[in-house]
Amino acid sequence: MRVQPAAERLTLDDDLVIAGDNLSVLERLPVGTFDLVYLDPPFNTGRAQRRERLEVTRAPDAEGPGARTGFGGHRYRSRLLQSLSYDDAFGDYLAFLEPRLRRARELLAPHGSLYFHIDYREAHYCKLLLDEIFGREAFLNELIWAYDYGAKPRRRWPAKHDTILVYVRQPGAHHFDCDAVEREPYMAPGLVSAEKAARGKRPTDVWFHTIVPTNGREKTGYPTQKPEGVLRRIVAASSRPGGWCLDPFAGSGTLGAVCQGLGRRFVLIDSSPTAVDIMRERLGRSAPAATSVAAVPGDQRLDPVT
Repeated sequence: MRVQPAAERLTLDDDLVIAGDNLSVLERLPVGTFDLVYLDPPFNTGRAQRRERLEVTRAPDAEGPGARTGFGGHRYRSRLLQSLSYDDAFGDYLAFLEPRLRRARELLAPHGSLYFHIDYREAHYCKLLLDEIFGREAFLNELIWAYDYGAKPRRRWPAKHDTILVYVRQPGAHHFDCDAVEREPYMAPGLVSAEKAARGKRPTDVWFHTIVPTNGREKTGYPTQKPEGVLRRIVAASSRPGGWCLDPFAGSGTLGAVCQGLGRRFVLIDSSPTAVDIMRERLGRSAPAATSVAAVPGDQRLDPVT
């Protein structure tokens, strides 16, 4: 275990999961260090977000609230394993984001990029704020992540996409490796040669990708967990092997899991003890002694993930 004074700057000599207010932590990180900053803040929907994990077992005699009938008339019993929730509402959302975005820009290396993940309710306001902080010339892309899951209202077009706004620290100097990104199938393979169809195409600025499957290996039960496939594209394209990546709203730790697989270093920050516990378990499975956890503010205790 290593103890640091609260006022001391954080040293990046190991992957970190940091428990604490992200604005306080961002002020203690070294400037000009990160290839990539990915922010997936609460979307300011104005309502509580909630996810539950159930265990379902075959039980022919199941009765009561947890009983259900499945395919072929078989009976099952369900048991609640975990329930996670958080409030997703801010009185002044842009005032909450602005100091964090300004500091994130300072933390980027000259070749660094910022990916800001938001939904349709706030995307246009946030883009104006990012234009002010980074400059309009630093705007690189608006990515659309499209999926097909959840409620489908009948009185409007169902909202089935998130927006990811991409800005660079220095226009023209940013790192971007399109060849490192996994290719995807052509939507009309019959319109291209067999060779092109077999090779696939580079993704465009519209990404069709499923959410995290309910019964998939990635699933942690965290309310806003994002799929590794989406983060893998971001990390592969906009960070170098061995480069540092930062997520100030880390949640379930998807950025860290992707960095472990791609050979990048990471700093993950979250104020939720539940999120930190989930990250410790998730990342520790891949690298039992590679990640440390710090608590901020106060005495900074860094313990290896086990």
